[in-house]
Amino acid sequence: MEWYLMAFKKYADFSGRSRRMEYWMFNLFNIIIIFGVVFISEAIGLEEYMMFPLGLYLLGIIIPSLALSVRRLHDQGKSGGYFLVRFIPLIGGIWYLVLMCTDGEYGSNSYGIDPKQPMDNEIDDIGVEEV
Repeated sequence: MEWYLMAFKKYADFSGRSRRMEYWMFNLFNIIIIFGVVFISEAIGLEEYMMFPLGLYLLGIIIPSLALSVRRLHDQGKSGGYFLVRFIPLIGGIWYLVLMCTDGEYGSNSYGIDPKQPMDNEIDDIGVEEV
């Protein structure tokens, strides 16, 4: 649950980096919530009214989901524009899935410090020219 809430704490933060765990836990909880809403609506017999709460929820997670995807791409050293890869017919969804499953760059990159090891070692940065 902590990973799910982390995406909402960084609601519209498109800068920085996010780990795979944060991305996949956010998506797992989204699936659980969506199935929960559908199941509850079916159980109490309100199938025709199911779309209202489901639609509100989906509207509420568009921005954090997009921001999390961009931060996940930043973790691999890629621009947030790679998000548009998923709209390429046939191959785009597979390519995007591979991007989301790929481990991020070790150490700092141009988008920030490594979220797996937030304590960057300053000794490693001695003599390195900043761009």
